Amino acid sequence: MPKNNVSLTPEEKRVAKALLAKNWRNQDIQALINIGRKATINSGRITGVKKNAGQEVASEEEVEFFLLKKRSYDQQTCLNRYDDERLIRAREAMILAVQVFNSAALRFKTEVFTMLANVAWTYLIHEWYTRNTQVKLVDDNGFSKPLSELLERPDCPLPVGVQQNLRALKILRDKVEHHLLGRADQKWLGLFQACCLNFDKALCDLFGKELTLASELSFALQFASMNLEQVTTLNQYELPPDINAIDALITDGMTPEQLNNIEFQFQVVYTLSAAAKSKAHIQFVNPASAEGKEIHNVLAKKVISDDLYPLKPGMVVKSVAAKTNQHFTSHTHLQAMRYFNVRPKNGAPQPENTNKTHCVYHPVYKAYTYSPQWVEKLVAAVNDAEVYAEIRAVKL
Repeated sequence: MPKNNVSLTPEEKRVAKALLAKNWRNQDIQALINIGRKATINSGRITGVKKNAGQEVASEEEVEFFLLKKRSYDQQTCLNRYDDERLIRAREAMILAVQVFNSAALRFKTEVFTMLANVAWTYLIHEWYTRNTQVKLVDDNGFSKPLSELLERPDCPLPVGVQQNLRALKILRDKVEHHLLGRADQKWLGLFQACCLNFDKALCDLFGKELTLASELSFALQFASMNLEQVTTLNQYELPPDINAIDALITDGMTPEQLNNIEFQFQVVYTLSAAAKSKAHIQFVNPASAEGKEIHNVLAKKVISDDLYPLKPGMVVKSVAAKTNQHFTSHTHLQAMRYFNVRPKNGAPQPENTNKTHCVYHPVYKAYTYSPQWVEKLVAAVNDAEVYAEIRAVKL
Protein backbone atom coordinates (compact mmCIF):
# COMPACT_ATOMS: atom_id res chain seq x y z
CA MET A 1 0.00 0.00 0.00
CA PRO A 2 1.37 3.47 -0.84
CA LYS A 3 2.20 5.63 2.15
CA ASN A 4 -0.25 8.41 2.93
CA ASN A 5 1.79 11.62 2.88
CA VAL A 6 -1.16 14.01 3.24
CA SER A 7 -0.46 16.70 5.82
CA LEU A 8 -2.76 18.36 8.31
CA THR A 9 -3.49 22.05 7.88
CA PRO A 10 -2.44 24.42 10.69
CA GLU A 11 -6.10 24.73 11.72
CA GLU A 12 -6.53 20.94 11.82
CA LYS A 13 -3.41 20.56 13.94
CA ARG A 14 -4.63 23.13 16.48
CA VAL A 15 -8.08 21.52 16.66
CA ALA A 16 -6.63 18.01 16.95
CA LYS A 17 -4.45 19.15 19.86
CA ALA A 18 -7.46 20.68 21.59
CA LEU A 19 -9.57 17.55 21.10
CA LEU A 20 -6.76 15.35 22.41
CA ALA A 21 -6.79 17.52 25.54
CA LYS A 22 -10.50 16.73 25.81
CA ASN A 23 -9.61 13.00 25.79
CA TRP A 24 -10.91 12.33 22.28
CA ARG A 25 -9.57 9.11 20.81
CA ASN A 26 -7.15 9.28 17.87
CA GLN A 27 -9.49 7.42 15.54
CA ASP A 28 -12.42 9.71 16.39
CA ILE A 29 -10.36 12.83 15.62
CA GLN A 30 -9.14 11.21 12.40
CA ALA A 31 -12.72 10.42 11.36
CA LEU A 32 -13.86 13.98 12.14
CA ILE A 33 -11.05 15.64 10.15
CA ASN A 34 -11.62 13.36 7.16
CA ILE A 35 -15.25 14.52 6.77
CA GLY A 36 -15.45 16.42 3.48
CA ARG A 37 -11.70 16.07 2.85
CA LYS A 38 -10.77 15.02 -0.71
CA ALA A 39 -7.41 13.69 0.49
CA THR A 40 -7.87 11.83 3.76
CA ILE A 41 -5.30 11.58 6.55
CA ASN A 42 -4.14 8.49 8.42
CA SER A 43 -3.98 8.00 12.18
CA GLY A 44 -0.25 8.69 12.18
CA ARG A 45 -0.96 12.39 11.66
CA ILE A 46 -2.93 12.54 14.91
CA THR A 47 -0.16 10.69 16.73
CA GLY A 48 2.31 13.26 15.42
CA VAL A 49 0.20 16.08 16.86
CA LYS A 50 -0.05 14.25 20.22
CA LYS A 51 3.74 13.90 20.45
CA ASN A 52 4.41 17.53 19.51
CA ALA A 53 4.63 19.29 22.87
CA GLY A 54 4.98 22.67 21.19
CA GLN A 55 1.84 22.39 19.06
CA GLU A 56 -0.50 25.37 19.51
CA VAL A 57 -3.96 24.51 20.88
CA ALA A 58 -7.18 25.82 19.31
CA SER A 59 -9.48 27.99 21.39
CA GLU A 60 -12.86 26.71 22.49
CA GLU A 61 -14.55 28.99 19.95
CA GLU A 62 -12.34 27.72 17.11
CA VAL A 63 -13.12 24.11 18.04
CA GLU A 64 -16.86 24.77 18.13
CA PHE A 65 -16.79 26.40 14.68
CA PHE A 66 -14.68 23.55 13.30
CA LEU A 67 -17.25 21.04 14.56
CA LEU A 68 -20.07 23.14 13.11
CA LYS A 69 -18.44 23.21 9.67
CA LYS A 70 -17.90 19.46 9.72
CA ARG A 71 -21.62 18.95 10.43
CA SER A 72 -22.55 21.26 7.53
CA TYR A 73 -21.63 19.04 4.57
CA ASP A 74 -24.37 17.94 2.20
CA GLN A 75 -24.09 14.18 1.87
CA GLN A 76 -25.09 14.16 -1.78
CA THR A 77 -23.07 17.06 -3.19
CA CYS A 78 -20.35 17.20 -0.49
CA LEU A 79 -20.77 21.00 -0.51
CA ASN A 80 -20.25 22.87 2.72
CA ARG A 81 -22.41 25.90 3.43
CA TYR A 82 -19.42 27.77 4.87
CA ASP A 83 -16.71 26.80 2.35
CA ASP A 84 -18.81 26.46 -0.81
CA GLU A 85 -21.38 29.22 -0.42
CA ARG A 86 -21.10 30.45 -4.02
CA LEU A 87 -21.72 26.99 -5.49
CA ILE A 88 -24.67 26.38 -3.18
CA ARG A 89 -26.19 29.72 -4.19
CA ALA A 90 -25.47 29.05 -7.87
CA ARG A 91 -27.33 25.72 -7.79
CA GLU A 92 -30.26 27.17 -5.84
CA ALA A 93 -30.58 30.17 -8.17
CA MET A 94 -30.81 27.92 -11.23
CA ILE A 95 -33.33 25.63 -9.51
CA LEU A 96 -35.45 28.68 -8.66
CA ALA A 97 -35.19 29.95 -12.24
CA VAL A 98 -36.59 26.68 -13.61
CA GLN A 99 -39.25 26.42 -10.92
CA VAL A 100 -40.49 29.91 -11.74
CA PHE A 101 -40.65 29.11 -15.44
CA ASN A 102 -42.50 25.86 -14.69
CA SER A 103 -45.06 27.44 -12.41
CA ALA A 104 -48.51 27.55 -13.95
CA ALA A 105 -49.49 30.31 -11.52
CA LEU A 106 -46.79 32.77 -12.58
CA ARG A 107 -46.68 34.97 -15.69
CA PHE A 108 -43.50 36.89 -14.88
CA LYS A 109 -41.32 34.22 -16.50
CA THR A 110 -38.75 35.67 -18.90
CA GLU A 111 -37.76 38.53 -16.60
CA VAL A 112 -37.34 36.30 -13.53
CA PHE A 113 -35.66 33.45 -15.37
CA THR A 114 -33.03 35.66 -17.01
CA MET A 115 -32.34 37.46 -13.72
CA LEU A 116 -31.95 34.27 -11.66
CA ALA A 117 -29.98 32.49 -14.37
CA ASN A 118 -27.55 35.41 -14.47
CA VAL A 119 -27.15 35.18 -10.70
CA ALA A 120 -26.50 31.43 -10.94
CA TRP A 121 -23.86 31.76 -13.64
CA THR A 122 -22.19 34.72 -11.89
CA TYR A 123 -21.71 32.75 -8.68
CA LEU A 124 -20.45 29.75 -10.66
CA ILE A 125 -17.85 31.68 -12.67
CA HIS A 126 -16.76 33.76 -9.67
CA GLU A 127 -16.05 30.55 -7.79
CA TRP A 128 -13.99 29.17 -10.68
CA TYR A 129 -11.90 32.34 -10.90
CA THR A 130 -11.43 32.37 -7.12
CA ARG A 131 -10.13 28.80 -7.07
CA ASN A 132 -8.03 28.88 -10.23
CA THR A 133 -6.72 32.42 -10.77
CA GLN A 134 -5.55 35.57 -9.02
CA VAL A 135 -8.14 37.74 -10.78
CA LYS A 136 -9.52 40.46 -8.49
CA LEU A 137 -13.28 39.98 -8.48
CA VAL A 138 -14.24 42.91 -6.22
CA ASP A 139 -13.07 46.46 -6.87
CA ASP A 140 -12.10 49.07 -4.27
CA ASN A 141 -15.71 50.30 -4.12
CA GLY A 142 -17.02 46.86 -3.20
CA PHE A 143 -18.56 46.10 -6.59
CA SER A 144 -17.97 42.62 -7.99
CA LYS A 145 -17.09 41.94 -11.63
CA PRO A 146 -20.25 41.28 -13.67
CA LEU A 147 -20.66 38.06 -15.62
CA SER A 148 -20.58 39.96 -18.92
CA GLU A 149 -17.06 41.22 -18.19
CA LEU A 150 -15.74 37.77 -17.24
CA LEU A 151 -17.17 36.26 -20.44
CA GLU A 152 -14.91 38.53 -22.49
CA ARG A 153 -11.71 37.40 -20.75
CA PRO A 154 -9.44 35.10 -22.80
CA ASP A 155 -9.14 32.73 -19.82
CA CYS A 156 -12.93 32.26 -19.50
CA PRO A 157 -13.45 28.47 -19.11
CA LEU A 158 -16.77 28.39 -21.02
CA PRO A 159 -17.11 27.28 -24.68
CA VAL A 160 -18.00 29.90 -27.29
CA GLY A 161 -21.57 28.63 -27.72
CA VAL A 162 -22.21 28.90 -23.98
CA GLN A 163 -20.81 32.43 -23.92
CA GLN A 164 -23.11 33.44 -26.79
CA ASN A 165 -26.10 31.98 -24.97
CA LEU A 166 -25.27 33.99 -21.84
CA ARG A 167 -24.81 37.19 -23.84
CA ALA A 168 -28.26 36.60 -25.35
CA LEU A 169 -29.77 36.13 -21.88
CA LYS A 170 -28.18 39.38 -20.72
CA ILE A 171 -29.76 41.21 -23.65
CA LEU A 172 -33.13 39.72 -22.72
CA ARG A 173 -32.69 40.62 -19.06
CA ASP A 174 -31.83 44.21 -19.91
CA LYS A 175 -34.38 44.75 -22.69
CA VAL A 176 -37.57 43.05 -21.51
CA GLU A 177 -37.80 44.98 -18.26
CA HIS A 178 -41.24 46.59 -17.94
CA HIS A 179 -42.32 45.32 -21.40
CA LEU A 180 -45.59 43.48 -21.95
CA LEU A 181 -44.36 40.17 -23.34
CA GLY A 182 -47.61 38.38 -24.06
CA ARG A 183 -46.74 34.98 -25.54
CA ALA A 184 -43.05 35.81 -26.00
CA ASP A 185 -41.90 33.53 -23.14
CA GLN A 186 -42.28 30.55 -25.47
CA LYS A 187 -40.32 32.33 -28.20
CA TRP A 188 -37.06 32.04 -26.22
CA LEU A 189 -37.67 28.59 -24.77
CA GLY A 190 -34.69 27.17 -26.71
CA LEU A 191 -32.36 29.77 -25.21
CA PHE A 192 -33.56 29.04 -21.69
CA GLN A 193 -33.33 25.27 -22.13
CA ALA A 194 -29.78 25.57 -23.47
CA CYS A 195 -28.88 27.82 -20.54
CA CYS A 196 -29.97 25.12 -18.07
CA LEU A 197 -28.21 22.30 -19.91
CA ASN A 198 -25.04 24.38 -20.21
CA PHE A 199 -25.16 25.25 -16.51
CA ASP A 200 -25.40 21.64 -15.38
CA LYS A 201 -22.57 20.60 -17.71
CA ALA A 202 -20.32 23.48 -16.59
CA LEU A 203 -21.10 22.75 -12.94
CA CYS A 204 -20.05 19.11 -13.37
CA ASP A 205 -17.05 19.78 -15.62
CA LEU A 206 -15.59 22.53 -13.44
CA PHE A 207 -16.45 21.31 -9.94
CA GLY A 208 -17.39 17.62 -10.06
CA LYS A 209 -20.15 15.33 -11.31
CA GLU A 210 -21.65 14.99 -7.84
CA LEU A 211 -22.95 18.56 -8.14
CA THR A 212 -25.33 17.74 -11.01
CA LEU A 213 -28.86 19.11 -10.74
CA ALA A 214 -30.33 15.98 -12.32
CA SER A 215 -31.60 14.77 -8.95
CA GLU A 216 -33.35 18.08 -8.24
CA LEU A 217 -34.84 18.62 -11.69
CA SER A 218 -36.39 16.33 -14.26
CA PHE A 219 -34.87 15.15 -17.52
CA ALA A 220 -32.36 17.57 -19.02
CA LEU A 221 -33.47 20.27 -16.57
CA GLN A 222 -36.68 20.10 -18.56
CA PHE A 223 -39.21 22.89 -18.32
CA ALA A 224 -42.90 22.33 -17.67
CA SER A 225 -44.80 20.14 -20.11
CA MET A 226 -45.30 21.97 -23.37
CA ASN A 227 -48.65 22.35 -25.04
CA LEU A 228 -47.94 21.15 -28.60
CA GLU A 229 -50.68 23.30 -30.05
CA GLN A 230 -49.20 26.40 -28.41
CA VAL A 231 -45.68 25.59 -29.60
CA THR A 232 -46.66 24.84 -33.19
CA THR A 233 -48.92 27.87 -33.58
CA LEU A 234 -46.84 30.43 -31.70
CA ASN A 235 -45.33 31.98 -34.79
CA GLN A 236 -48.75 32.37 -36.40
CA TYR A 237 -49.53 35.14 -33.93
CA GLU A 238 -48.02 38.56 -34.30
CA LEU A 239 -45.77 39.43 -31.40
CA PRO A 240 -45.26 43.06 -30.33
CA PRO A 241 -42.73 44.86 -32.57
CA ASP A 242 -40.43 45.58 -29.61
CA ILE A 243 -40.26 41.85 -28.80
CA ASN A 244 -39.30 40.99 -32.38
CA ALA A 245 -36.70 43.77 -32.22
CA ILE A 246 -35.19 42.21 -29.10
CA ASP A 247 -35.11 38.82 -30.82
CA ALA A 248 -33.29 40.36 -33.79
CA LEU A 249 -30.78 42.02 -31.45
CA ILE A 250 -29.99 38.68 -29.79
CA THR A 251 -29.02 37.00 -33.07
CA ASP A 252 -27.47 40.01 -34.80
CA GLY A 253 -24.26 39.07 -36.62
CA MET A 254 -24.44 35.37 -35.82
CA THR A 255 -23.71 32.77 -38.50
CA PRO A 256 -26.05 29.83 -39.23
CA GLU A 257 -23.56 27.52 -37.51
CA GLN A 258 -23.64 29.66 -34.37
CA LEU A 259 -27.43 29.85 -34.38
CA ASN A 260 -27.66 26.06 -34.76
CA ASN A 261 -25.19 25.40 -31.93
CA ILE A 262 -27.17 23.59 -29.21
CA GLU A 263 -25.07 25.39 -26.60
CA PHE A 264 -26.60 28.64 -27.88
CA GLN A 265 -30.19 27.48 -28.18
CA PHE A 266 -31.47 24.00 -27.47
CA GLN A 267 -32.98 22.21 -30.44
CA VAL A 268 -34.43 18.71 -30.55
CA VAL A 269 -36.20 16.37 -32.90
CA TYR A 270 -39.70 15.59 -31.62
CA THR A 271 -40.95 12.06 -32.22
CA LEU A 272 -44.52 11.25 -31.25
CA SER A 273 -45.03 7.73 -29.93
CA ALA A 274 -48.20 5.89 -30.83
CA ALA A 275 -50.51 6.32 -27.86
CA ALA A 276 -53.93 7.48 -26.86
CA LYS A 277 -54.33 11.24 -26.91
CA SER A 278 -54.39 11.39 -23.12
CA LYS A 279 -51.13 9.44 -22.90
CA ALA A 280 -49.23 10.87 -25.87
CA HIS A 281 -45.71 11.96 -25.07
CA ILE A 282 -42.62 13.45 -26.66
CA GLN A 283 -39.20 11.87 -26.93
CA PHE A 284 -36.24 14.25 -26.84
CA VAL A 285 -33.25 13.23 -28.96
CA ASN A 286 -29.93 15.06 -28.87
CA PRO A 287 -29.13 15.95 -32.50
CA ALA A 288 -25.43 15.30 -31.91
CA SER A 289 -26.02 11.72 -30.77
CA ALA A 290 -25.91 8.69 -33.08
CA GLU A 291 -29.70 8.37 -32.82
CA GLY A 292 -30.17 12.07 -33.58
CA LYS A 293 -27.96 11.85 -36.68
CA GLU A 294 -29.86 8.78 -37.89
CA ILE A 295 -33.19 10.59 -37.47
CA HIS A 296 -31.77 13.63 -39.28
CA ASN A 297 -30.79 11.43 -42.22
CA VAL A 298 -34.19 9.75 -42.29
CA LEU A 299 -36.02 13.07 -42.20
CA ALA A 300 -33.81 14.41 -44.97
CA LYS A 301 -34.82 11.47 -47.17
CA LYS A 302 -38.50 12.23 -46.59
CA VAL A 303 -38.19 15.75 -47.98
CA ILE A 304 -37.79 16.49 -51.66
CA SER A 305 -34.06 17.08 -51.86
CA ASP A 306 -34.38 19.49 -54.78
CA ASP A 307 -36.11 21.92 -52.41
CA LEU A 308 -33.37 21.74 -49.79
CA TYR A 309 -30.33 21.20 -52.02
CA PRO A 310 -31.10 23.03 -55.28
CA LEU A 311 -27.54 24.01 -56.21
CA LYS A 312 -25.25 22.11 -58.57
CA PRO A 313 -21.47 22.58 -58.14
CA GLY A 314 -21.22 25.13 -60.94
CA MET A 315 -24.01 27.20 -59.42
CA VAL A 316 -22.22 27.19 -56.06
CA VAL A 317 -18.98 28.39 -57.64
CA LYS A 318 -20.68 31.24 -59.53
CA SER A 319 -22.66 32.35 -56.49
CA VAL A 320 -19.65 32.43 -54.15
CA ALA A 321 -17.49 34.27 -56.69
CA ALA A 322 -20.22 36.86 -57.26
CA LYS A 323 -20.90 37.45 -53.55
CA THR A 324 -17.24 37.75 -52.55
CA ASN A 325 -15.61 39.25 -55.67
CA GLN A 326 -12.82 36.76 -55.04
CA HIS A 327 -11.15 34.19 -57.28
CA PHE A 328 -13.23 31.09 -56.61
CA THR A 329 -13.16 28.14 -59.04
CA SER A 330 -14.31 24.54 -59.22
CA HIS A 331 -10.87 23.53 -57.94
CA THR A 332 -11.24 25.86 -54.94
CA HIS A 333 -14.68 24.38 -54.34
CA LEU A 334 -13.18 20.90 -54.13
CA GLN A 335 -10.54 22.17 -51.71
CA ALA A 336 -13.27 23.72 -49.54
CA MET A 337 -15.20 20.46 -49.48
CA ARG A 338 -12.10 18.64 -48.24
CA TYR A 339 -11.35 21.38 -45.73
CA PHE A 340 -14.85 21.28 -44.22
CA ASN A 341 -15.32 17.53 -44.79
CA VAL A 342 -18.67 18.10 -46.48
CA ARG A 343 -18.74 14.94 -48.60
CA PRO A 344 -16.61 11.85 -49.32
CA LYS A 345 -14.05 11.76 -52.12
CA ASN A 346 -15.15 10.54 -55.55
CA GLY A 347 -15.31 6.75 -55.62
CA ALA A 348 -15.80 6.39 -51.86
CA PRO A 349 -17.69 3.21 -50.88
CA GLN A 350 -20.41 5.22 -49.09
CA PRO A 351 -20.96 8.40 -51.12
CA GLU A 352 -24.15 9.19 -49.18
CA ASN A 353 -22.17 9.97 -46.00
CA THR A 354 -22.37 13.73 -46.42
CA ASN A 355 -22.86 16.65 -44.09
CA LYS A 356 -26.62 16.90 -44.55
CA THR A 357 -26.66 20.58 -43.64
CA HIS A 358 -24.72 21.38 -46.78
CA CYS A 359 -24.81 18.50 -49.25
CA VAL A 360 -26.78 15.45 -50.38
CA TYR A 361 -25.97 12.55 -52.73
CA HIS A 362 -28.36 11.46 -55.51
CA PRO A 363 -27.80 7.72 -56.12
CA VAL A 364 -29.82 7.74 -59.35
CA TYR A 365 -27.69 10.45 -60.96
CA LYS A 366 -24.53 9.60 -58.98
CA ALA A 367 -24.08 13.31 -58.28
CA TYR A 368 -24.09 15.79 -55.39
CA THR A 369 -26.14 18.95 -54.95
CA TYR A 370 -25.77 21.65 -52.32
CA SER A 371 -27.86 23.81 -50.00
CA PRO A 372 -27.96 27.63 -49.77
CA GLN A 373 -26.37 27.23 -46.32
CA TRP A 374 -23.28 25.81 -48.04
CA VAL A 375 -22.96 28.95 -50.12
CA GLU A 376 -23.28 31.10 -46.98
CA LYS A 377 -20.58 29.08 -45.24
CA LEU A 378 -18.26 29.42 -48.25
CA VAL A 379 -18.85 33.17 -48.52
CA ALA A 380 -17.92 33.61 -44.86
CA ALA A 381 -14.82 31.44 -45.33
CA VAL A 382 -13.65 33.27 -48.46
CA ASN A 383 -14.10 36.64 -46.76
CA ASP A 384 -11.85 35.46 -43.93
CA ALA A 385 -8.35 35.80 -45.40
CA GLU A 386 -6.78 33.36 -42.96
CA VAL A 387 -9.38 30.62 -43.48
CA TYR A 388 -9.37 31.13 -47.25
CA ALA A 389 -5.58 30.72 -47.32
CA GLU A 390 -5.92 27.44 -45.43
CA ILE A 391 -8.55 26.23 -47.90
CA ARG A 392 -6.39 27.04 -50.91
CA ALA A 393 -3.47 25.15 -49.30
CA VAL A 394 -5.46 21.88 -49.22
CA LYS A 395 -3.87 19.16 -51.36
CA LEU A 396 -6.34 17.19 -53.49
